[in-house]
Amino acid sequence: MTKLIASVFVVCSLMGATVASYSANISDIPIKSLFSDTEIKHQIDNYIKSEMQERRIPGMQLAVVRGGKIVLLKSYGLAEIPNAVAVNDQNVFSINSATKSFTGVAIMQLVEEGKLDLSALVSRYLDGLPVAWQAVTVRQLLTHTSGIPDIISSKIPSLATPQEMDAAWAAIQTWPMEFKTGERYRYNQTNYILLGKIIDRLSGMPFIAFFQKRQFALAGMRSVGFGESRDVIPHKAVSYRYEEPGGSLRHIVEVYPPFLRTGAGMNSSAEDVASWLIALQQGKLISAAGLKQLWTPGTFNNGKPTVWALGWPVIRQGEYAAVAGVGGARSAFYVYPGHDLAVVTLTNLAGADPQGMIDDIAGFYLPGLRKAHGGAYAAHLLREQIAQDGYAGLAAKLSKIKTAQGLPDPSEDDFNSWGYRLLSKKMAEHAVTVFGLGVQIYPNSANLHDSLAEVYEFQADKVAALKHYRLSLGLDAQNTHAAERIAVLSGK
Repeated sequence: MTKLIASVFVVCSLMGATVASYSANISDIPIKSLFSDTEIKHQIDNYIKSEMQERRIPGMQLAVVRGGKIVLLKSYGLAEIPNAVAVNDQNVFSINSATKSFTGVAIMQLVEEGKLDLSALVSRYLDGLPVAWQAVTVRQLLTHTSGIPDIISSKIPSLATPQEMDAAWAAIQTWPMEFKTGERYRYNQTNYILLGKIIDRLSGMPFIAFFQKRQFALAGMRSVGFGESRDVIPHKAVSYRYEEPGGSLRHIVEVYPPFLRTGAGMNSSAEDVASWLIALQQGKLISAAGLKQLWTPGTFNNGKPTVWALGWPVIRQGEYAAVAGVGGARSAFYVYPGHDLAVVTLTNLAGADPQGMIDDIAGFYLPGLRKAHGGAYAAHLLREQIAQDGYAGLAAKLSKIKTAQGLPDPSEDDFNSWGYRLLSKKMAEHAVTVFGLGVQIYPNSANLHDSLAEVYEFQADKVAALKHYRLSLGLDAQNTHAAERIAVLSGK
């Protein structure tokens, strides 16, 4: 099933669980005893350049934070392709939905001022809401478990003008709830519109001014701000996307209506995001207790943890616990709370999925992380091997890499993203090989069978496409894409 991204409001639904405390691991020998700082930076530099080429990323910034300091800050590629304008450290990039992490901090600041209760119903702070919305708590807005309908919908074609925004807001309040509050997770922009209204009311100022006063200024962020394609934004890197599959590079027209900007709409440099993360962890924005609460997931009605904390996706639990900000499949940052490490990756390509690179980068500082969660790095090394001697014997090559490096298998998503990148480069035969290895390792992955079927269909191999669509549908009866393609290819 295709993962390429075209919509400006694309989001990443990141699965995870509660952030757990760190316990020492002998595999995390202090990195200086293994490599010098210079050697680490050299290895990261080579890795980034290789991955930018693989993902066809025009421009990128990277920042690494350790010990309350930015220990690595580097810019790569082009901020503007036609005029060959190189990226520099002052450029700002769209961070899209990673804006929600800043909104989470703003909400926690109001909590610490005694103005807001996370467990309170939203109706305590906002009047005139639909009856069904009034039973939602503030925490459920933050964790996307509200069930409130999403304003970013095929039923609303445009939000580009004030008239369209007013009409959309009136319309969505007449729609039914999508599920019973607290029963499920569904990423949703309406949640953050309501949070913006709460911030406006309780802070006594527009939320943008509140962010500027209580976060940007205190963190020493010099270039950060809100804006879209219709605004003149100093040092803004141009945003691009590829048409699919095998399409050309196009500009993205970014439209972020003002009332949506607590959910998306910020532009920042990697240095500014890194400075904000330092200020956050040093207690300049919220207390240590508030930070712990910020990064703790909510709970579903059945008591299980939600996949988001308060504005922050939770990447994983356990020893290498990580929380994140992720936006538009083009910008991301991870914080590893138990390891004094944070990594910021900003790109100007929708669909670049830089969050898929962050564990690899962190692995240069945390060897134990790589051994535990280094499947993406195994895929990276496999691509380097392929560059030398081709795709033949792919399974054997991966096995050799895993044994030599002590790495796990690439994940289903690693194979899926890699395969679609190959297809986007018109390398369908190699995409079949990669997806084929994926279904060999994950034979019960409905998604990988669906993806392999799509490539076969692209190659006009109806028999193979039908085989894998049927396998996918057998594994996931809810896969409407597979069912639709089976009907079409079968002539039904």
